[in-house]
Amino acid sequence: MTEVDPIFPRLFRYVVYKITFPNGKIYVGKDYGRDGHTVRYFGSWDLRLIENDFSKEQLMDFTIRREILYESSDKADISRKEVAEIARLDANNPEKGYNRWPKFRGVAQD
Repeated sequence: MTEVDPIFPRLFRYVVYKITFPNGKIYVGKDYGRDGHTVRYFGSWDLRLIENDFSKEQLMDFTIRREILYESSDKADISRKEVAEIARLDANNPEKGYNRWPKFRGVAQD
């Protein structure tokens, strides 16, 4: 087991998080880094999708919100929960979110 860093201990183990962008679209992801979730991790979304939705001026003053939806000490549990949350929140619907996996197969809903 990895020793906990006494200066920068991780407060969370593995997490599923939701990022909300200024346009209301969301991204759901997971973080199960070696020592647990770090506060500076904000996901691995496709930068091109984000940049296409905002002007340069909008990106100059850009606020996003990250919420921890679920925490676990089990990586497999986190992976299952991430997919479930993407489906529950419709985050893979291009009209509502930036997740591109699992592939959206439904009709956009309100």
